[in-house]
Amino acid sequence: MNAGAAGPEEILGIWSTEKDEAKVEIFKCADKYCGRIVWLKDQNYPPGSKEGTPGTPKIDHKNPEPSLRSRPVMGLQFMSDFAYIGNNAWKGGRLYDPEKGKTYSGKMTLISPTQLDLRGFIGISLLGRTSKWTR
Repeated sequence: MNAGAAGPEEILGIWSTEKDEAKVEIFKCADKYCGRIVWLKDQNYPPGSKEGTPGTPKIDHKNPEPSLRSRPVMGLQFMSDFAYIGNNAWKGGRLYDPEKGKTYSGKMTLISPTQLDLRGFIGISLLGRTSKWTR
């Protein structure tokens, strides 16, 4: 993909996470971009789970805010505030990880129409992890 070839809305739609454990819908929220979980490979707690009642839908039980710990992971908006900065890149975002109950800074780079690199980090982006999403 040539630099500058994509427009800011090229990331809209459904993306599969790196290990195909979830599908995420990226959507417009005001003048920024956000994302929510629309499909989970394992939507319910498995047999023998210590994190929740087996067979029941997974919830945000590790959230640092007690009032949010009962919300379902399915449908959770976990990405917010991504701004398009040009050159197929979105920065300034926030990523919430319901498996850890932690929020990270984030940036996205559209590598091709079918690949999106999502980087989550604390502080500077050199100290983070990149996940490759596809559609």
